[in-house]
Amino acid sequence: MRNIMLTVAYDGTNYHGFQEQRGTGLPTVQETLEKCLSRLAGRKVQVIGAGRTDAGVHARGQVVNFDATGWPIPVERIPLAVNGVLPPDIAVTGAREVAAGFHARYSARAKTYRYTIWNRRIPSPFYRLYSCFWPTPLDVEAMSAAAVHLLGRRDFKCFQAAGSTVRDTVRTLWRADVSREGPLVYFVFKGDGFLYHMVRIMVGTLVQVGAGKMEPEAIKQILASRDRLRAGPTMPPHGLCLEEVEY
Repeated sequence: MRNIMLTVAYDGTNYHGFQEQRGTGLPTVQETLEKCLSRLAGRKVQVIGAGRTDAGVHARGQVVNFDATGWPIPVERIPLAVNGVLPPDIAVTGAREVAAGFHARYSARAKTYRYTIWNRRIPSPFYRLYSCFWPTPLDVEAMSAAAVHLLGRRDFKCFQAAGSTVRDTVRTLWRADVSREGPLVYFVFKGDGFLYHMVRIMVGTLVQVGAGKMEPEAIKQILASRDRLRAGPTMPPHGLCLEEVEY
């Protein structure tokens, strides 16, 4: 089997997530990408994605791979060819041939997500699709201190969406940073994997710290409790972006 890996960026605003949802009629990034690749290949092409981003979530570094047996276009020309038929809110930014055993999801060793908050009293029409508007002050130093308690190999069950069926909730976080650039507050997380809504719930919890509603040390008790109700709210999807997948 010939195996090709693509790096894909997309604005998730108009899509009901990355993963195809057969029979629903809802547009997804995977379905859109597969239709364009199939058109170029002259046969049905199915892709495997590294991450199943939710509706409204964006990506700069999503990774997919597909069976390229009989693929007619040279690898170096794939981005230009595919982008010529993709809608403007999805773009292939890189392509390369990989080993037959490469799997975009299961071969991944680390993923990096970034969540963005527009922290000013007046909302921005330019950042409204790519950040969460938060009008009251946030203490970045307090949130940074709280984020330190998330680092390491831990049970993140309290930061998993209620009703999720995943049993193994232990993950490793190597990075949990909070920073500010003017009105923009960034939360960056790098880990070996993430539970359903995990990043958005962690940000929601850190924002409670930043708003003075919770002490930084409370993160330790929340983790120990394994109780979703102890953690903060799930932040809106449009502030989240899959930045990078590492192999």
